[in-house]
Amino acid sequence: MPVLWLVLIVFALGALGFVLGRRRALGGAGGDIRLLHSLPSYYGTNVTLLTVVPALFLLGIWLLVQPVVVDARVSAMLPDSAISEGTTRDLVMSDVRRIAEGLDKAVAEGAMTHREARDIRAEFTDVRNRLGAVGVALGSTVGAPELYAAQRYRRIAGEGSLAMTGVVLALALGGFALSLIRTTPSFRARNTVETGIRYVLIFAATIAILTTIGIVLSLVFNTIDFFRLYPAWDFFFGTTWSPSFGGGSDLGILPLLWGTFYISIIALAVSVPIGLFAAIYLSEYASPHVRAFAKPMIEVLAGIPTIVYGLFALLTVGPLLLKVFGQDGVGIMQAGTAVMTAGLVMGIMLIPFVSSLSDDIINAVPQSMRDGSLGLGATRSETVRQVVLPAALPGIVGAILLAASRAIGETMIVVLGAGAAANLSLNPFEAMTTVTAKIVSQLTGDADFASPEALVAFALGMTLFVITLGLNVFALYIVRKYREQYE
Repeated sequence: MPVLWLVLIVFALGALGFVLGRRRALGGAGGDIRLLHSLPSYYGTNVTLLTVVPALFLLGIWLLVQPVVVDARVSAMLPDSAISEGTTRDLVMSDVRRIAEGLDKAVAEGAMTHREARDIRAEFTDVRNRLGAVGVALGSTVGAPELYAAQRYRRIAGEGSLAMTGVVLALALGGFALSLIRTTPSFRARNTVETGIRYVLIFAATIAILTTIGIVLSLVFNTIDFFRLYPAWDFFFGTTWSPSFGGGSDLGILPLLWGTFYISIIALAVSVPIGLFAAIYLSEYASPHVRAFAKPMIEVLAGIPTIVYGLFALLTVGPLLLKVFGQDGVGIMQAGTAVMTAGLVMGIMLIPFVSSLSDDIINAVPQSMRDGSLGLGATRSETVRQVVLPAALPGIVGAILLAASRAIGETMIVVLGAGAAANLSLNPFEAMTTVTAKIVSQLTGDADFASPEALVAFALGMTLFVITLGLNVFALYIVRKYREQYE
């Protein structure tokens, strides 16, 4: 049974439990609500919680654990002869999973029957072409060991999914029956429901914390593995970025950091003046009608997907700059993909970040400070320059730093607008790349995760994480200090 249908059945059972629990409580009290310890809705909610929460918790754990168990069992079944020279068991298992997914897709689209997918043999059938016909691309010919492993993978995964369906439904039905049996007029349903909801909230907060810890630990451990294979000095101080999965790679991060900061500086040079001036106008000069129209229009920019900004850089801004600064113009730009292209578009994307945060910060400056300045004879512009902006400066700096961390972590605009060359150059009309773009490129494809060329992505991610974390902490410190000053 598909997971979505299983979840819908559990929720439907929980909804039924709410109705029956409420009705059973009222029935036990003879319809007199005064004889109940809690309101009738609490009894129904208690049945719903005991039906839904344990079942969904088990479902989530099962979905996390099952792929690991299936991979381990199938990997143990692979003969050593299936691991050819120059590859690893992990890469072979990656092919096995793709073949298994392709067989599932072929069955779902009617290109194969369940029996054919189960009994197909590599010696007699061109499996690669048959799976390619349903949109599953395989990089090499499917051999017998990989095909048989994929069939075992499908069988074990199917048995696990069947067992999961049975266990989850049994747990939901058990909670449903148990909670209905406990539903009596004297049952303290409100206390139980409030305690249960508190535990659910604690669990949700714990998941967020554990997810953060898991991400950090994943970066740390893989970064340590990378530095065991590649010298840290060469990584942090090398000026050449030339990965080669055949060996002999130069993995110096300095060109990537330079490209990241260069593009971010151009983006901030565009977004900070425009965003700050827009915030000053909206907070100090605009009428309520203009502000009500202009502020949402500026914030619409924040809702545009970054891939759209990337396409805008590739198709519009890049050719425009090339026409002005290329061979037909000044002659200093060779292609549309350049630091300036990505920086300008990224700056447009960051305008609402700077504008909205600065607007809120300027509006938080006490009105009494403006009134005092105007009462002493200062004009409105003098009040803005000499009173409002100095008072709001810590918060504005925090907003700029938050926008800078957003620029440093941007990927799609850089991939489409700045190119892929790792250069150390001062020319903003040359193609460069950033740390985030190289993380994507290093983890794309069937890379051997035991090699430094793949593990370097985690070292890049860890470096970027430390930089952006430092910027965010510094920005939050400044913003908090500002808020404490005027509250």
